Amino acid sequence: MTAPATALIEAHYLPSVSYFSALRGCKVIVLERNEHYVKQSYRTRCHIVTAQGIQNLIVPVALKHEKVRMADVRIDYSQKWLNNHWRSIQSAYGKAPFFAYYRDDLHNILMRKTIFLYDLNVELLSMCLKWLKQDVILQESLAYEQHVEKGTVDLRSVVNTKNSEDLNVFFQPAPYRQVFGNAFAANASIIDLIFCEGP
Repeated sequence: MTAPATALIEAHYLPSVSYFSALRGCKVIVLERNEHYVKQSYRTRCHIVTAQGIQNLIVPVALKHEKVRMADVRIDYSQKWLNNHWRSIQSAYGKAPFFAYYRDDLHNILMRKTIFLYDLNVELLSMCLKWLKQDVILQESLAYEQHVEKGTVDLRSVVNTKNSEDLNVFFQPAPYRQVFGNAFAANASIIDLIFCEGP
């Protein structure tokens, strides 16, 4: 599959390796900020590899109803998720070869206590792209469009929690040495790959 110059995609929380595979070769990434929030999606969760296997890290949100624009979804800091996420990440990757090089960037963004989920996800995506030395332009959608303009590939909801068949088009797992486990856990958060393998 030839990489498009521009891709439209939603912002995930510490996105998976397949998310970055889908975007590989793109020069411009347009982030969908005007969609309605989707429950139980990668917008609020990621997977890390721990001594107990795959662990889901989920960001709680303060929602009174579902029909909320993604850019307006607030993070719920009344729950103790932030320290739990950081402790889990430290426990999972404290002995990873490259954790010491990258941990401060991640810690600083998380502990900033960003109000909106979308803003947190954009900050984390920018950080990951920088770690990966990806020279891309990040833009935001101005309005929700059902169909994208010519020259832009629509990757919205392609990387999702329910159906992974679409991933085969652009993602073939390549095993690397992970901190825990004899069996390779494919398609964890990109932080798993970066902490274990570096840039």
